[in-house]
Amino acid sequence: MSTFLIKNARILGGEPRDILIADGRIAEVGTGLEADGAQVVDATGLIALPGLVDLHTHLREPGREDNETVLTGTRAAAKGGFTAVHAMANTNPVADTAGVVEQVWRLGREHGYCDVHPVGAVTEGIAGKKLAELGAMADSAANVRVFSDDGHCVSDAVIMRRALEYVKAFDGVIAQHAQEPRLTEGAQMNEGEVSDRLGLQGWPAVAEEAIIARDCLLAGHVGSRLHICHVSTAGSVELIRWAKGKGWNITAEVTPHHLFLTDACCESSPSGRSYDPIYKVNPPLRTQADVDAVRAGLADGTIDCVATDHAPHAVEDKETEWADAAMGMIGLETALPVVQAAMVDTGLLDWTQVADRMSARPAEIGRLEGQGRPLEAGSPANITLYDPEYRAQVDASSFASKSRNTPYTGLELPGRVVATFLRGRPTVLEGKLV
Repeated sequence: MSTFLIKNARILGGEPRDILIADGRIAEVGTGLEADGAQVVDATGLIALPGLVDLHTHLREPGREDNETVLTGTRAAAKGGFTAVHAMANTNPVADTAGVVEQVWRLGREHGYCDVHPVGAVTEGIAGKKLAELGAMADSAANVRVFSDDGHCVSDAVIMRRALEYVKAFDGVIAQHAQEPRLTEGAQMNEGEVSDRLGLQGWPAVAEEAIIARDCLLAGHVGSRLHICHVSTAGSVELIRWAKGKGWNITAEVTPHHLFLTDACCESSPSGRSYDPIYKVNPPLRTQADVDAVRAGLADGTIDCVATDHAPHAVEDKETEWADAAMGMIGLETALPVVQAAMVDTGLLDWTQVADRMSARPAEIGRLEGQGRPLEAGSPANITLYDPEYRAQVDASSFASKSRNTPYTGLELPGRVVATFLRGRPTVLEGKLV
């Protein structure tokens, strides 16, 4: 392995330090470091963070390689500063067997831009009827510890209880897509004043909150780990805060877009368009009051982490009538700039807390060894170098993702990832893939 000497990096936003990387690990941290033969990386003005970890990424392979592949998705992840992602199970075929999760895991190892940890389905075919092979996926080479039917709620309380009981044996976690299906039939966007004006069927906040309340009670009863995906409402934050106060093992995530965008975008987007399907997402964009609540929840630790819910779609699936458009938006390459704009530049988080919410905590929830570690001697050299002073308009044509369904095109966002190191090997240098 090559030796790298990162000079004058501000670790977690602190004073400039040098970081010596050798044999895939951080060999030394200090000032005035020198190393014969080392490749020097000038990090003056850059912030050094532990490599980011995403608990919620859709890589689409197998089955929808026209939208994304493990290769293109992990290249996008590296450009966004991520050194590990969790690949969601709603592929075709569904990742509900040891064979499928091992296929995705091996593709990640083959391409090498970041670690890929498959998420196993909770139920067969994510149909909500029968538990999938949870134990076999846990025992597989992929070592699955996170299980989710994301895109579908495990709405049957008995099946949800059984899943929570089952994963206790190997310290797994059920990641719930909280959406009561009967309350969201035909729903198109957040239920409220904007949906009334646009004449689109509303998606009530209670549809999310009812499932969260039920599942927190079940997790508390069973004594198992529950993770709540893409929290989007003020009521959900309060329910999670209450459940954590009980001492139950509950964790939660919020997406960058739910920290930054509101349902008002559906009526009047920055481009001046209304009914723009780029803003159609599950769960839907909510009100400014909800955005304020999830920001506060992330700041005080009620919400544990940021997860992108990177959901790539082909152009024809998004550039169509609202009712027919697919739900979701990409987010790996813009996650850190959006978090900076929503949380750092507003004074809600500092860079130490960003490292906690985007690296350490998601690594802990996913039970990932070697990720989310402090940038100190002996740690694996998973490092992101970030320029917080950079400003530019988002240009989706430069993205590594196969898809272009970003809501930020043309918007000016702060910051950019300058370099990403995966166990001492650069995957991005000077903002470009290596």
